[in-house]
Amino acid sequence: MLTPKKGLRGAICGVLIALFAVATPALALDTNNIAFVQTASKPTSIPVGAAEFCKSHATECLPNAHVVELMELTPARWTQLLTINANTNSAIVPVTDQDLYHVAEFWTYPNGYGDCEDIALAKRRDLINAGWPASTLLMTVVRQTNGDGHAVLLVRTDRGDLVLDNQEGAINVWNATPYQYIKRQSQANPGQWVDMFDNRPIIVAALAK
Repeated sequence: MLTPKKGLRGAICGVLIALFAVATPALALDTNNIAFVQTASKPTSIPVGAAEFCKSHATECLPNAHVVELMELTPARWTQLLTINANTNSAIVPVTDQDLYHVAEFWTYPNGYGDCEDIALAKRRDLINAGWPASTLLMTVVRQTNGDGHAVLLVRTDRGDLVLDNQEGAINVWNATPYQYIKRQSQANPGQWVDMFDNRPIIVAALAK
C-alpha cells in the first residue's frame, strides 16, 4: 500500500479548508448521522499485516479497559490533529513494503520510511501519547478509486469520523474522501476488526490500455 505524500503547500491549503469546516456548529451526538461510518456489530477478519503487528506488539492489541466512543473536538485537540498529521506526513518518505522489507505486506512503526499503514500507525501512537483515547483512533482499510488498497487513521470525534491520510494534507470527514471504506479496528478491542458499511457510489478509474 504505497501512496505519495503531498507537498507543504498542499498541506497548508488542506489545513485552511479543515479549519473552516470546524468553525461550523458541532454535530448532535447521533452516531447514525452520515458523518459517522456505520459498522457491523460482530468481528470480521483482521488484515494479515495487522495480525502480524499484533503478534509483535501484543500490548497494543489488548481490549480497551475504558472505551471512549467519541472525542470532543476542542480547538486544542483540533490543533493536535493538524500538527501530528502534517508533521508525520512530512517526516516519513513513502516506500512500499516490497522495496523496504522485501515482503508484500508488513505493518510496523516507520523509521524515516514507511508504507501508508506505517504512517497511520505513527499518527495513532503520537495521538495516544498526546492524551487521545486509543478507542477513538482506529486503523482503517479503504479502497482507492483505482481499486488499490490503502490504509488511513480514522479519528472518532463529536464532529464525525475524521480521516488522517498520508496522501491528502486536509483532514476531512470520511464521506468527503474518495475512498470506499472496508473495515476498521474495533473500538472495544484494537486486536479485532469490524466491517464498515459504505454504500456510496464509487467511481473506479479505468485502467490505461
